[in-house]
Amino acid sequence: MGFKRNHVDIISMGCSKNLIDSERMIRRLEAKGYTVGHNPETPEGEYVMVNTCGFIGDAKEESINVLLELAELKAAGEIGTIAAMGCLTERYRKDLEDELPEIDKMYGKFDWEGFVNELPDLKADRRPKDWERTLTTPPHSAYVKISEGCNRFCAFCAIPLITGRHKSRPEEEILEEVRDLVAKGVKEFNIIAQDLSSYGLDSKHEHRLAQLIDCMADIEGVEWIRLHYAYPADFPMDVLDVMAKRDNVCKYLDIALQHISDNQLLRMRRKITKEETLKLLSEIRSKVPGIKIRTTLMVGFPGETDEDFRELLEFVETQKFDRMGAFAYSEEDDTYAALHYEDDVDAEEKQKRLDTLMELQQEISDSLNQEQVGKTVRLIVDEYEGDTAICRSEWDSPEVDLTYRVCGTTAAPGEMIEATVTEALPFDFIAEAIN
Repeated sequence: MGFKRNHVDIISMGCSKNLIDSERMIRRLEAKGYTVGHNPETPEGEYVMVNTCGFIGDAKEESINVLLELAELKAAGEIGTIAAMGCLTERYRKDLEDELPEIDKMYGKFDWEGFVNELPDLKADRRPKDWERTLTTPPHSAYVKISEGCNRFCAFCAIPLITGRHKSRPEEEILEEVRDLVAKGVKEFNIIAQDLSSYGLDSKHEHRLAQLIDCMADIEGVEWIRLHYAYPADFPMDVLDVMAKRDNVCKYLDIALQHISDNQLLRMRRKITKEETLKLLSEIRSKVPGIKIRTTLMVGFPGETDEDFRELLEFVETQKFDRMGAFAYSEEDDTYAALHYEDDVDAEEKQKRLDTLMELQQEISDSLNQEQVGKTVRLIVDEYEGDTAICRSEWDSPEVDLTYRVCGTTAAPGEMIEATVTEALPFDFIAEAIN
């Protein structure tokens, strides 16, 4: 059957931060004259690039399995050159080169432009600016990465070992990117980083997140700005003032807390206590009435006792987070925990605790969702399934949060509508458009 000449398939694994790197690569390849497919059902390109994830064990395994499947397609002559980039190859490039000789080219997280530069030019076009990209998200919604790296060095986390030290992007460059995306029809901006809370500390020696978001909110055409991946210690409180006063800054905050017991927070090297965490959550809710908080929690970290876990359950029960994810600890090479702690909570107990925690959160979510019935909400239309519009509110981030299935509207994707919630289901709402 053969493969498509001058065609590159890119497969993005892992998080939205990886996705942005894939989008930047697509733009550069298109500028050189190549056709590009993103996450194809069946790769068929002369070149296939896998943007790998190396965050936790399951993600690593998934990336490796994709590479092995591609090796089979290459052996059958259905694709050409296989390349890999991203977090997994950044950290384990030599090991992967030894163990996966079928992979023709390997790049890390920061040198992937070498792949683009090695391909011959098929047409003469201007070189895109560093931040320019071809969106793979719906045309009305985009992720914007404002920094790279992390200085926190939590005991369980390998991200600083992969990404290096925290480095903020220049404010004017970010705003230029947002203005460009608005001109292309983007209305919703999901602001991401490994650590939003530290934005500006490296370059301006002060917190600059609030100033950045305030300037972004001034740009005509920016309908929603949503903040992801804030860190609780040394949180930039002034960003809450911006969120409270600006209508186009979503009353939503994604802030990973990981745990609440002082024993676990200390061992995790989170640089925050239970008392400080509770005070922060109280101030967030006080300063931004109606805010919905998404958090991530961890169970089974070394040394987590039954009492620690009961404390975590009580915390979740009393805080009633609007959105919550959780995962079981898995040991990551060369992290502080891997070097200094015994992984002493067995796999069965980790899974039991994870199931218990998520069952509790599901009960909380069901209760909170029922409170939405009868309320009118402002929504953005993402797509249609038949005559039903699939929409989201300002409190619902793409792919990870709830959706609204709305009848009675013909608004195009990207348009804002109002609808009344008529039914709350476990993972979405049923609503009727207000015309």
